[in-house]
Amino acid sequence: MVLMFGCKHAGIADTGQAVRNDTVKVVTPPFTRPEAPAMITDPYQRMEYVVSHFWDHFDFADTTYIPTPDITEQAWVDYIDLLFRLPLNKAQEEMKSMMTKSTQNKTLCLYFTGMAEHYLYEPNSPLRNEELYIPVLEVMIQTSALDDIDKLRPQLYLDWALKNRMGTKATDFQYTGITGQTGALYQIDAEFILLFFNDPECISCKDHIENMRNSALMNRLIADRNLAILSIYSDRDVDVWKKNNAIYPANWLVGYDPSFTIGIKYDLKASPTLYLLDKDKTVVLKDASLGQIDNYLAYWLQQNQ
Repeated sequence: MVLMFGCKHAGIADTGQAVRNDTVKVVTPPFTRPEAPAMITDPYQRMEYVVSHFWDHFDFADTTYIPTPDITEQAWVDYIDLLFRLPLNKAQEEMKSMMTKSTQNKTLCLYFTGMAEHYLYEPNSPLRNEELYIPVLEVMIQTSALDDIDKLRPQLYLDWALKNRMGTKATDFQYTGITGQTGALYQIDAEFILLFFNDPECISCKDHIENMRNSALMNRLIADRNLAILSIYSDRDVDVWKKNNAIYPANWLVGYDPSFTIGIKYDLKASPTLYLLDKDKTVVLKDASLGQIDNYLAYWLQQNQ
């Protein structure tokens, strides 16, 4: 959601007379971050207290906070950073509580939901986290502070977010390889499957391919049959994919979606998009970075050596 804020300037006619222009400066209260009581000495409990009381002194009815990103946006980013340190279920509860408070004022509610979309949902955001964005969408859909028209977009986003969500079974699909051979996701037998939706002509995709090609961890897991990488071209220009097919490593499974519906079955906001599945085809990581995938696989390998 895009919020546009403008400033009104009174026009002054050139009458040759001095015109008095009185302006009233609106002072926005500073954001007061809570401090845990001294009696709470456990570091995690102190952080949990700060998160739970983070917005206690914020007036969710005061719209003068909107044009002060140095206050509200910085507080929001600090809050998200704290939520990342909590267990997911606790972080989701706190996010839902905070967003519910924002519904006291429609303007501020839309402002915070706009920031949530920007930081937690947009593909280029380093803080993107769909699991934290889902509670935001749920509040938007349920609140009476928003009109039905305001709920159309969050409902669409929620539908997308719930597709192939972490902890759920991934949607099966068929693919066609370079020689015309066919396969299906659920036919792959490996401890982990890395779904790599990409376009071989995009620069970021090429960088991902090169990094994965040179990954000692991934190559080891592939050699031990603990990892299968399935690269899927998700666009429609198959000739482009065929022309660039040599870019993919020989130890990968490579194909395209002949039905051209993979973008509907999976939430592909950008190219590339990565999903990590376990042997039961359950989504372990959704729309993940290579760093997140490497960390997960390295930890698994350490525990299973």
